[in-house]
Amino acid sequence: MSTPTTSTWLPAKSSQHFIAGGLGGMCGAIVTSPFDVVKTRLQSDLFRQKHASVGAVVGDSVVLVRRPGGFLWHFVETSHIIRDIARDESPRALFKGLVPTLVGVIPARSINFFTYGNGKQIIAHQFNNGQENSYVHLCAAAIAGIATGTATNPIWVVKTRLQLSASDRSVAAAAVASSSSSPRSLFGGSVSTIRQIAREEGVRGFYKGLSASYLGVTEGTIQWVLYERLKRLTASTDGTGGLQEWAGMLASAGTAKCVASLITYPHEVLRTRLRQPLVNGTKKYSGLIQTLRLVIAEEGARSLYGGLSAHLMRVVPNAAVMYSIYEGILRWGATR
Repeated sequence: MSTPTTSTWLPAKSSQHFIAGGLGGMCGAIVTSPFDVVKTRLQSDLFRQKHASVGAVVGDSVVLVRRPGGFLWHFVETSHIIRDIARDESPRALFKGLVPTLVGVIPARSINFFTYGNGKQIIAHQFNNGQENSYVHLCAAAIAGIATGTATNPIWVVKTRLQLSASDRSVAAAAVASSSSSPRSLFGGSVSTIRQIAREEGVRGFYKGLSASYLGVTEGTIQWVLYERLKRLTASTDGTGGLQEWAGMLASAGTAKCVASLITYPHEVLRTRLRQPLVNGTKKYSGLIQTLRLVIAEEGARSLYGGLSAHLMRVVPNAAVMYSIYEGILRWGATR
């Protein structure tokens, strides 16, 4: 028996976007956490030198030899860094920052998918005679990105600080005066990091990198618009069920995320640098433009793509998992 509809500003079953987005984001984050740790460290100048070299035995001593270069090699390098972190700091270090990541991912994806999924329907209904097109998708994605970035920035600051901490004493002590050197719970590390930021930097410290996050709205916008276009190209498989339909959905999600990441990746590096902890009480990176100029001057433009391989190895399968769960829950909900 159908229940009578009431006049409401939000579309019907709007909460499904919130639930589906949060669940999809949670599953993707857990599966790809080690790649996220590697990506964050390669984006930061606190670890770039350590992970750019590999130990080699020369006579009776061990010297650091720079790893080979090349884009394809970086994918191999990522697996080496994961191995090094697990060996030098323990396998648990591969999941540093996972608690704040989950605390951030679940509301972030919920807010993003809720705002986008409902926003495109509202915008289309109010301004485009109920018809969705690329302009509707673009506006909805931009609004969703701004809302998500503003709401969750403090969580990502904590996550970044945890991932940049190292329990290996051979890493430069300038990294973080840190909370992670003693065996604490993941929750304990998060709490102590929050206290440290509040004590040393105040409330503003939790909003470091927000300007770069707003710049990163372009990534989410490109991703959503491209995903919707690719879904239309594979629309012939909709309703067929089975492998073909899900393969089209996974390919659309993965391709959209890969293209969007390649176009907008430098903002990720700038955001990580802005969220780095103070080194000897000194703040090296103070603003978006200042950070961009300083990184290029000291390390060259190529450093703006530091950690790209680890990023792609994380976000492409992450997007495939996240969007497939999202679409699956929406389709399940449509049949209820």
